Amino acid sequence: MGNNFKEDVLSRRTFAIISHPDAGKTTLTEKLLLFGGAIRDAGTVKAKKTGKFATSDWMEIEKQRGISVTSSVMQFDYDGFRVNILDTPGHQDFSEDTYRTLMAVDSAVMIIDSAKGIEEQTLKLFKVCRMRGIPIFTFMNKLDRQGKAPLELLAELEEVLGIESYPMNWPIGMGKEFLGIYDRFHKRVEQFRVNDEDRFIPLNDDGEIEGEHPLKTSGLYDQTLEEILLLNEAGNEFSAEKIANGTLIPVFFGSALTNFGVQTFLESYLEFAPPPKARNSSVGEIDPLSEQFSGFVFKIQANMNPAHRDRIAFVRVCSGKFERGMTVNIPRLGKQLKLSQSTSFMAEERNTVEEAVSGDIIGLYDTGTYQIGDTITTGKDDFQYERLPQFTPELYVKVSAKNVMKQKSFYKGIQQLVQEGAIQLFKSVRMEEYILGAVGQLQFEVFEHRMRNEYNAEVLMERMGSKIARWVENEAVDENLSSSRSLLVKDRYDNYVFLFENDFALRWFQEKNTAIKLYNPMDQHE
Repeated sequence: MGNNFKEDVLSRRTFAIISHPDAGKTTLTEKLLLFGGAIRDAGTVKAKKTGKFATSDWMEIEKQRGISVTSSVMQFDYDGFRVNILDTPGHQDFSEDTYRTLMAVDSAVMIIDSAKGIEEQTLKLFKVCRMRGIPIFTFMNKLDRQGKAPLELLAELEEVLGIESYPMNWPIGMGKEFLGIYDRFHKRVEQFRVNDEDRFIPLNDDGEIEGEHPLKTSGLYDQTLEEILLLNEAGNEFSAEKIANGTLIPVFFGSALTNFGVQTFLESYLEFAPPPKARNSSVGEIDPLSEQFSGFVFKIQANMNPAHRDRIAFVRVCSGKFERGMTVNIPRLGKQLKLSQSTSFMAEERNTVEEAVSGDIIGLYDTGTYQIGDTITTGKDDFQYERLPQFTPELYVKVSAKNVMKQKSFYKGIQQLVQEGAIQLFKSVRMEEYILGAVGQLQFEVFEHRMRNEYNAEVLMERMGSKIARWVENEAVDENLSSSRSLLVKDRYDNYVFLFENDFALRWFQEKNTAIKLYNPMDQHE
């Protein structure tokens, strides 16, 4: 494979963008794509009336609501690097999809709305990154609006997340008085809303603007110098090593909407973000530079192209080189497949991929072969990458086809959407009723919308409210134990699961049936 392969792998930067809804994630993604020359003009999420939608929001329901509900993948080249961005849904109901996406990246970019600070959803995702040692880069967004004081934001970041931070730059004013950023790392000031040739002002050895400059007459400049002095004396020291192992967060200030501070952020990110890393498998760590091709499926998406009713399995390449037409093993099935149809992504635009290396994300056309979490390999070593986490649903509905004549479309739609992993399917053991479980209500709405629009199947949903699901370790269970307070169902793999009405019902059941061993799949990943 030679030197080029190694260089290719080391030039990959694969990251997920995580944030709370409305923090500006899709806008930042668009601006990054703009720098990579991947798009010519950014369609901001706000422009609903013009029919111009964000490049990364392709599903119909996303266009109506202006939110991202499924992770998109985008790729572009910049300054000798190949960047793979995975845009994750910010909506909390879709944390499962986001969770799995985080398993497929080497670093994460966290966007924080400077007016709101750290919100609950961001904290959840951050914990997943910490658990997996994923380096995080933070972009404090919306500086062109009035927000919290930068020192307050920094203190909140460190306090709430329990991690050290290092501001790579610092805002000079904010809102209507936002003048620019003091770039600590590049030793320059970047001015807001000025001509390109005046944008950067170099700093002298004392960290100040040399000679006379209109900016120096502003009290905000003096205030910034005081705060920089404070950061230099009392703040954390910069450490590339700590950034790489996820124990120090570099912080950048800017405004994605006005495209200010985004390029500086991108260039610093590319310098310090890690290339593809070794990954755990059933036979130990797999080196991204090893020649044997391997990867895993972290997401399956149906109907990305409504005209073709297609399904795509998203694969993170973890080692070796993918070449179109190659034959691979799927250890779970013990069978081989020829990968003749493969694609790369740019939201709605898709191109056939001839080859890809460790760090890249490719899409494989799927006829129902793959499952989320499948490992794909070549060569004689059949191994499997570590299992992807499965969320325990909290809300449940009984679902049936409105029109008995449309049963075929109903079953096909359910099967495909369940395989995508957005919702989980259960069947009651006695009546064989279909029950759907989800982390949040929005998932049911998306399910209903997609069943109608993509499979032409109207559904009836009967709410069952929230339940506590516990899987059963025992192979056989007395089906007479099923009751309204502890409903016995089977999951899509035919494992027994009890759906308990509340904590009390769960405890009462355990006391009465000590021989039955129950577990929660989420506990196996903490």
